Amino acid sequence: MSQTAQTKPGGRGGPGGRGGQKVYGGGKPTNGQSRRPRREEEEEVWIPKTILGKKVASGEINSIEEIIQDGLRIQEAGIIKKLLPDLKSEVIDVGIIQKMTSNGQSTRFKAIVATGNQNGYLGIGQGKSKQMRIAIEKATNQALLNVSPIKLGCGSWECRCDEKHSVPFKIRGKGGSVTIEIIPAPRGLGLVAGGKIKRLLELAGLKDAWTTAKGSTPTMNSTSKAILDCLKQTFSQG
Repeated sequence: MSQTAQTKPGGRGGPGGRGGQKVYGGGKPTNGQSRRPRREEEEEVWIPKTILGKKVASGEINSIEEIIQDGLRIQEAGIIKKLLPDLKSEVIDVGIIQKMTSNGQSTRFKAIVATGNQNGYLGIGQGKSKQMRIAIEKATNQALLNVSPIKLGCGSWECRCDEKHSVPFKIRGKGGSVTIEIIPAPRGLGLVAGGKIKRLLELAGLKDAWTTAKGSTPTMNSTSKAILDCLKQTFSQG
């Protein structure tokens, strides 16, 4: 045949057929083409809303100790981030809360987060939500609002040095059914405590101490409150 077969738009040789050159949809980039760079998450700019926040942002207040001495209440997490930029947050415990309702079974996540700078500041918060990410964000925000200064020192009669590696005196705190006692220890001993309790003391800045715990210590909600109650006494009584 001398005449070539004419192809219809919808046929095999047409643009919409199998032999067409037009490609619909995206695919993997070929040689010479670069992928679009992924957007980096931008840090949120803190805009103070309270009178205390505006004073901190303007530089009128430069420490948390000034806020505590004046008896002011911290209502913005940005205040803590501004005054203590070296804080580190860590998830201490994550659990699931299940409850039967008239509409069926509801499931929520509970998170406990601790934040500290390993140099005399510690805060612990708790958050609940249907999504784990949101529960952790709520707990982190609450931990920042609960940050308290801790007085470090050397209260051990075996050491008697001037370095701030332990607590200045024996302290006892309570949270729920849990009672925790922290005893100053000589330098080089380390932290004699359980795994999660030890991590909380490390975030606070303690390096050497003896600890005793009574009650339902696996319940991290009560245990964390007892530890924070202990360490707050070093600042209030010291």
